[in-house]
Amino acid sequence: MKFITSIKEIINLYDNYIIDQWGVMHDGSLGYEHAIDAINFLNKNNKSLFIISNSSKRSKSSYENLPNLGFDQKSFLKLVTSGEMIWQLLNKKFSKYSQKKNCYHIYDETKEDGIDFRKGLNFNFVDKINEADLILACTPFIKLQPIDYVPLLEIAIDKNLEMYCANPDHETVSSKINENTFCMGAIAEIYKKMGGNVIIKGKPDISIYTEATKLAHLDKKRTLAIGDSLFHDIKGANNFKIDSILVQSGIHKDPILINNLIKNHKIEPDYIIDNFNI
Repeated sequence: MKFITSIKEIINLYDNYIIDQWGVMHDGSLGYEHAIDAINFLNKNNKSLFIISNSSKRSKSSYENLPNLGFDQKSFLKLVTSGEMIWQLLNKKFSKYSQKKNCYHIYDETKEDGIDFRKGLNFNFVDKINEADLILACTPFIKLQPIDYVPLLEIAIDKNLEMYCANPDHETVSSKINENTFCMGAIAEIYKKMGGNVIIKGKPDISIYTEATKLAHLDKKRTLAIGDSLFHDIKGANNFKIDSILVQSGIHKDPILINNLIKNHKIEPDYIIDNFNI
């Protein structure tokens, strides 16, 4: 594991860069200036760039939002979200059912992409968990804390409901408050520990890496993942057998905590950098 201060230090070692969004490229509202400069620099040096994002948004929605964050869409060969992977799985699995399944949808009603995610899915969406055949978990309900989900999850356990988690991240950075906020992956982890069956297709599962790069014919030895989560970005890179950089200005900001997590969980990046910069 090597500490670096700039992407320039390793640019000649890699041709392909798989980049996380939240905490690496932007804070949810604005792109980081250093990340915009780094993307432009990699493009000028003819590098192939991919975005793999643990986000409940569909890929098209995330792609269309890039200019709003300050990034040129043409900079990237492919963008794939965990939400897209789950949507495609649900569509393939349930589209031919003549009798629709009842789906209990966990989502933030203040965000327009929650309802948009339902489009094209062959479900009856129900408001009561005890009427559901499955759970679609996108974004946490507004104002609820993780502990508040336990009664709901207990009913789901009794009914043996599968949970399809569109965002496996446990937490992410927030532009609105000076602390991390929990994501749907945290609730999915609680459900899993209670004995529930959780389906994910985002990082660290390798299927999202395969989907994002399937047309690129990557040389994995010349491919680098850049992310701020040890448990998703770095573990995912380890699973996909590519090198990785941990950005330590995102989720994990404490160097001592980072070292302890690496030692305790045996998830080790090849490089650590303060932020994604040149």
